[in-house]
Amino acid sequence: MPTTRFTPSDVDELRAVLADTTASHPRLLVEGAGTAATTGGRPDPADAVVDTTGLSGVLRYNPADMTVAVRAGTPLTQVQAELAGQRVAFDPARGRRGATVGGLLATADGGPARQQFGVLRDLVIGATVVLADGTVAHSGGHVIKNVAGYDLAKLFHGSLGTLGVVAEVVLRLHPLPRHVVTVAVPGPAEEATRTGTDLLGRGIEPAALEWTPDSGLLVRLEGTEEGVLARAGAVEAVGGTILSDDAQAAAWADVDAVADPAAPGTTVLRAGTLPSDGPGFVATLAAAAARAGADLAVSSGVGTGVHTVALTGGDHAAVLAAAHAAAGPAVTVLRHGGLDPAAPLWGPPPAAVALLRAVKQRFDPTGRFGAGRLSPWLAPVHDVPATEGVPA
Repeated sequence: MPTTRFTPSDVDELRAVLADTTASHPRLLVEGAGTAATTGGRPDPADAVVDTTGLSGVLRYNPADMTVAVRAGTPLTQVQAELAGQRVAFDPARGRRGATVGGLLATADGGPARQQFGVLRDLVIGATVVLADGTVAHSGGHVIKNVAGYDLAKLFHGSLGTLGVVAEVVLRLHPLPRHVVTVAVPGPAEEATRTGTDLLGRGIEPAALEWTPDSGLLVRLEGTEEGVLARAGAVEAVGGTILSDDAQAAAWADVDAVADPAAPGTTVLRAGTLPSDGPGFVATLAAAAARAGADLAVSSGVGTGVHTVALTGGDHAAVLAAAHAAAGPAVTVLRHGGLDPAAPLWGPPPAAVALLRAVKQRFDPTGRFGAGRLSPWLAPVHDVPATEGVPA
């Protein structure tokens, strides 16, 4: 870990840090609260760390427009606490540990609420980023219907600190729900997928639709009390049970614990499939874990096809290899505590890998940011023509 650490407190300081250190500190690692330090590939040695936790605080909150502008190093919990009757409709598990808005955007994290509200890229309507040479770039603005400039937030979503530093974001907000109920429908993954598909087709509109082996299908419903109870009754009719407040909280805490477990030496994977392919993917990984002597915990988004798997004990590399074989490049290692340091963390590259490399070349031509985080997908940037796949 480099001993030099820069902690700018605003966009101007960040711009100056990056512009003034291009020669003295050519390789940089971007860090926030440290809750996702092991997401993606292992970073290569760097000359300095850019610590974004100094970029903290709410800049502008406009409840009438239902938007809030924040510095990217602000913990999500702090943002939520400063809103009145509104929320960022986003529930990543590591948010409870102080994960920052910028870090959550850079790691493409999310929680069960992605079923209704999407992930952070769907909630960001404006962004300010600073590039390797200190260039400041803006996109979007402070109103929801906005088409100003390229959508940098979507480009930086999941970039793992390899393109630049997210400095500020503008988020769209949603009202706090008046009533929240969770209905549990027991059954294996195959039944949960059929039930979830049926509920979605009937317009039940769950805020979250998540399956775990212990709880079965968890259907979270939000809205007015009358509307929520009417929809809950429809879920009860297919074998569901409305959970008490305590049981509801415990069930969703168990879902969070898969994505953000407390146990050391745990490997956590996240993969995307077609929703209909989810049960087969889960069965494949369960069989691989059994062969490898590993214990497996799983949470599957029935409507989204996003699956999170936590492994303890046994040979985690064998299970990761099975995940790569089944889901290709749509597998991300969120934690690699149980993997050998030599184990490859990324699977086969996506079909658009040439475009990924070209975007890297365009935004970070000297390869200053995040070396190793997307290796080997991001080849040395000097090997890629500057104009390949990217408009001038």
